[in-house]
Amino acid sequence: MSKERVEVIIPTYNAARYWNALSTGIRAQSLKPERVIVIDSSSKDGTAELARGDGFEVLQIATEEFNHGGTRQMGAEYAADANIVIYLTQDVAPFGVNAFANLVRPFSDPEIGAAYGRQLPRENASPIEAHGRHFSYGEEPVVRSWESRREMGFKSIFFSDAFGAYRRGALMSVGGFSTDVIFGEDTVVVARMHRAGWKTAYVPDAMVRHSHDYTIAEEFRRYFDIGVLHSRESWLNDQFGSASGEGRRFVLSELKYLLGHGPLHIPSAAARTIAKYLGYKVGRRESRIAPQLKHRLGMNRQYWLR
Repeated sequence: MSKERVEVIIPTYNAARYWNALSTGIRAQSLKPERVIVIDSSSKDGTAELARGDGFEVLQIATEEFNHGGTRQMGAEYAADANIVIYLTQDVAPFGVNAFANLVRPFSDPEIGAAYGRQLPRENASPIEAHGRHFSYGEEPVVRSWESRREMGFKSIFFSDAFGAYRRGALMSVGGFSTDVIFGEDTVVVARMHRAGWKTAYVPDAMVRHSHDYTIAEEFRRYFDIGVLHSRESWLNDQFGSASGEGRRFVLSELKYLLGHGPLHIPSAAARTIAKYLGYKVGRRESRIAPQLKHRLGMNRQYWLR
């Protein structure tokens, strides 16, 4: 892997409050990327200036031009000389000096098209927040492929480009990121990779700190957008199965975790579960919803922090 050209791509918007942890973590890495490309959506807090000051390359776009898939695809096209592109969100903090080196290690296997790392909860995270990361990001490495859907179902295409890397050739060979999805561009492109014969890897010793304390309303909006994705990209469920089984497993795991780590949070967790369920169900029916109501529910709202 030492001969591979690695570049980092980070979409940003008003990221100054996260910048020190993000930039310090990047600059401390044992694997030094050839370039760090920041695609900034006209921040008003000096993000672009901070990035340039650290020697990063900045591409600026209008705020309204941001699109999760389209902006990341813009980065992939700009990084034309890269073999491996690592994507980060602005609010991650690389953990340890080998996060990048460990993340790209699986690409020594020519069948690996993408890899994602482990996300640790933020320091002082709530029990609900911490459980979400522990549930989704375990300690064991996993390699998944098209055949994995038979055993794992929808979970076989779980991926996060909050801290994820792609073999650029593999990414582009399946058409790159979709520019018309409002959420889940990483899920869609990984599903296409699996279908095309590529494998993906989960790398637990490649770590970042990254988690969110969403409000109940934010949980509803987030799952509304997931429902929209599953409605519009119905082939995902057709070919990889429903995600409902994983949802039930999450609820039971969360209850068990909170009983031991924060029983007072159980009512809040229950309310969030209801909000997620309702948001998802409404999102699946988005084609029947008036445009004004879609906007209020969260559709087309861009998530900077995921």
